[in-house]
Amino acid sequence: MHVLQISDVYFPRVNGVSTSIETFRRGLIPHDVACTLIAPAYGNEPAQPGVVRVPGRAVPFDPEDRIARVGAMVRAARDCAAGGFDLVHVQTPFAAHFAGRRLARHWQVPLVISYHTLFEEYLHHYVPAAPRALTAALARRMSRWQCGHADRVIAPSSAMRERLRDYGVDTPIEVLPTGIPLGAFRGADGGRFRQAHGIAPERPVALTVSRLAHEKNIDFLVAAVDQARQACPALLLLVAGEGPAEAALRKQVAARGLHDHVRFLGYLERAQALPDCYAAADLFVFASRTETQGLVLLEAMASGTGVLALSCMGTASILETGCGCLTARDDVADFAARLAGCLSDRAQSHRLGLAARDGAAAWSDDAMAGRLAALYRGLLNESSIPSQRSSHWKARTRGRPA
Repeated sequence: MHVLQISDVYFPRVNGVSTSIETFRRGLIPHDVACTLIAPAYGNEPAQPGVVRVPGRAVPFDPEDRIARVGAMVRAARDCAAGGFDLVHVQTPFAAHFAGRRLARHWQVPLVISYHTLFEEYLHHYVPAAPRALTAALARRMSRWQCGHADRVIAPSSAMRERLRDYGVDTPIEVLPTGIPLGAFRGADGGRFRQAHGIAPERPVALTVSRLAHEKNIDFLVAAVDQARQACPALLLLVAGEGPAEAALRKQVAARGLHDHVRFLGYLERAQALPDCYAAADLFVFASRTETQGLVLLEAMASGTGVLALSCMGTASILETGCGCLTARDDVADFAARLAGCLSDRAQSHRLGLAARDGAAAWSDDAMAGRLAALYRGLLNESSIPSQRSSHWKARTRGRPA
């Protein structure tokens, strides 16, 4: 089986969508599924087998991202497989969606859409001048319209599926989280990381890994550290990642006098530095309210580090297992009390980490890739029946612009 995947974002742009795409691409190979990915060029990425880059221009006010032309994506896909693909899988809702929809209709093959991002909660951060009610309504309407084009929608969590149902999406939705390459995190060396960064072995360390964006709610964690240090004076919070909110976060740290308690690490490469960083922490902390899955929680757990987080949206499905996870109320004082309590009791942190490692095993990349391969094959079996395919395409395209 040969699947065409199309995305408006991919490495070297680091985020959960890029990680999900790459994890599934690798995981599908043992299941006899080959993937070709069409993605924007950033200008500094190495050539990669199975990845076709198209020209892209920088997004205004967000230089990390790129905008590619729909036509360029369509031409690239047709050039690399003149006879078409067995299935088209769209990963993002911008140019990639319109290109993927056009190609699936042209080849008359199934169209799958992954709904990675809760745009209803994100848009108001990037269009602050527009009323939040307006941006939320636009996001819901666009999501409903785009999901209506698909044969199947993939949601990374049950909470995301329910949100899409609330939008009025009636396309079948499969809950399929991104899996974790367990081996990449289980050989990590936390002691090596602490030594390299001058962190004493006995110092209590909390860690968050995230794009430094306003919607990630990292300022909540900084405020919690400010309170928690009263009960745990040696507390250190490591913040790994880059993004547009970094300057504001640094100002917050300075204003609260937290230079000795919060350290910004920047981007960490994923082969060694990031797994070692997870393993170096006594506790992973997370406060985002908009995650559709929360991959970083699973990466921390696979590294043997327990988790303390707000139970919101996609993170709830991970936290509710209770395997190495603690939850706090959406309240700085409660989060700070739990943070200080856990880091002050190293034995508890250790037990939490052991349970987290066991809990992560249920989220392996091979298991999730196998489920995606089965979904692909099921759709191909459905579309192989000529009468069903014809009636389906008429129903799916009726009254919609080409």
